[in-house]
Amino acid sequence: MDAIQRRFSLLAVLAFLCLPLMASAELVEGRDWKAVSAPATEQEGDEIEVLEFFSYGCPHCGDINPLIKQWAEGLPSDVRFERVPVTFGRAAWENLSRLYFALDFAGELETLDQTVFDAVIKQRTNLYTEKTALNWIAEQGVDPEAFAKFYNSFAVEAALARANTLAARFRVDAVPMIIVDGRYVVLGEGAKSKADLLEIADALIVKAREARQD
Repeated sequence: MDAIQRRFSLLAVLAFLCLPLMASAELVEGRDWKAVSAPATEQEGDEIEVLEFFSYGCPHCGDINPLIKQWAEGLPSDVRFERVPVTFGRAAWENLSRLYFALDFAGELETLDQTVFDAVIKQRTNLYTEKTALNWIAEQGVDPEAFAKFYNSFAVEAALARANTLAARFRVDAVPMIIVDGRYVVLGEGAKSKADLLEIADALIVKAREARQD
């Protein structure tokens, strides 16, 4: 079983459990989180960077997406949250990443983000090529010719390149993966629900803030 499948299996278990995380317990390295081998962040100043690596082709990314979006809206003002689509070198997933960035630049991401997850995962819609993606976009009421300009734009190419660089830098081998301040990776092996993973992320944000003050 490869790393992606292992994380899928872990999150599949979490999705069916409902016991709360022990709120007062100290986070345990190796169970709740692990350190990034070569800490790095693009964020300057006092802001703490939180990255979520994901793919529209990942079922558990789709499951956690509504929860993580709601969580991100309530983050403290000194935290900057960013989603980073991954490709793992797969042409199909690269086109899904391209679709994500095109939606973002076209101003359609907020409206269609979860719809893409549902189309790919639940409805088995083929969005893995430009042609099929543009056909689907047209069905959503978006001008496919205008959208194609974003899909094939230099801005999207640059965003894809940066996303691949970030995934390589942090050695992302499974999704969803949350990395806090370029220092800590959420593991959640002791978590009992998807919400618990975000509680761990919250605790790691506090840990990162304290580390910056040392």
